[in-house]
Amino acid sequence: MANILGKKSTEYTSTLLDQLKDYQETFWKNPNYNTVLPTLSVDRNVIFQANRRLERFAPYLEDAFPDTKKSKGIIESPIQEMNEIRHFLSIDGCVLIKRDDLMPVSGSIKSRGGIYEVLCFAEDLAVKNGFNSESDDYSDLANEKFRRIFSQWQIEVASTGNLGLSVGLMASTLGFKARIHMSHDATTWKINKLRQNGVDVKIYDDNFSNAVAAARESSKQNPYSYFVDDEGSKLLFAGYATAGERVKKQLSDMHIEVSKNKPLVVYLPAGVGGSPSGVAFGLKLQFGDAVIPIFVEPTHVPSVLLGMATGLNHDISVYDLGLDGKTAADGLAVGRPSMIAGRYMKNKLFGIATVSDQNMFAYQGMLKKLENIEAEPSAVVGIRGLIQSKEIAEIPDTATHLIWSTGGSMVPAETMREYEDHAITIFNQTHFE
Repeated sequence: MANILGKKSTEYTSTLLDQLKDYQETFWKNPNYNTVLPTLSVDRNVIFQANRRLERFAPYLEDAFPDTKKSKGIIESPIQEMNEIRHFLSIDGCVLIKRDDLMPVSGSIKSRGGIYEVLCFAEDLAVKNGFNSESDDYSDLANEKFRRIFSQWQIEVASTGNLGLSVGLMASTLGFKARIHMSHDATTWKINKLRQNGVDVKIYDDNFSNAVAAARESSKQNPYSYFVDDEGSKLLFAGYATAGERVKKQLSDMHIEVSKNKPLVVYLPAGVGGSPSGVAFGLKLQFGDAVIPIFVEPTHVPSVLLGMATGLNHDISVYDLGLDGKTAADGLAVGRPSMIAGRYMKNKLFGIATVSDQNMFAYQGMLKKLENIEAEPSAVVGIRGLIQSKEIAEIPDTATHLIWSTGGSMVPAETMREYEDHAITIFNQTHFE
């Protein structure tokens, strides 16, 4: 381990590494939070343009996906209060949940980034073939002319599940061929959902990081393949970051103040780290110091925490620490963090909490029993951050707490019942301080 970490070994305490190696729940506070760093290549204008591009695509999306008609083609999720959980956990401030489990098309936080990158590629191809992005109707992209053009290309991505759903469903709807490379952590129902929609799914008996490498190499062999890189795509990141503008409007419509005296604390599940980093980045652009982002990861796969705490970021894996990488949170089962997460979050992420699978199921049961909200296991880990907040001095009693639920509405009913029966049993047996 010392050889792997080298000179970075002085940048964190051995206590933290010992806690991680023992699979203990812990909290790491980012020492670089709110420090001044050089300007990054993704900025306010990039995110602003991403939101405008999604608005241009709205007529197409409204026609292609009937569940977006109510929102007129805008892919977004609601925010709702959770008063029962607030009382149960004795939280002083307002407690909200961002229902990305209800996101149209693919039912997860990955909808923002995955769909956005596919749309960017489709727009680029269309413009090269006579489409005018300033004056033409984006509904025309459903015409046979463009579907024939799109069908010449294959879009590929590696995924443990939700990003694959987003990319695969959007790509196949536009007329692209789609291939999703999935690690052994992927759940059967997600694999079946993709195949039912005509998506080619390749399964690797390996971890996510190695599946990404294999997928990237596969794409290189085909000159008509476009690879969506979950470990380093700035387009994915920009798509995720569009959430900031949307959340600002939603909270304003709810008459919820966000200020330095009444900060917004946001708890985001983290796997490879791209989607929570993008969301946190977008929120920081909108609210500045008034938003406090906190990631939550499984104790068996704390990849972003390990990367940021050591300063090695993408150059270290949880397997280097001797962890097994096994968790029921399939969407978070990523051993090596994104190439973007550590760099973009270096001074914007307040900290990272870890959660055991046992408590994760207890939180899933809590959400169902107290608020009647169904979400998959990886989507509920933000509750661990909410509980941790009571011990963080920088978070005042006046704070608004926003738990980001990242997926669940597409889980088959029978699978969700099995999740919930187990989760409610664990919840009833768990003591919460």
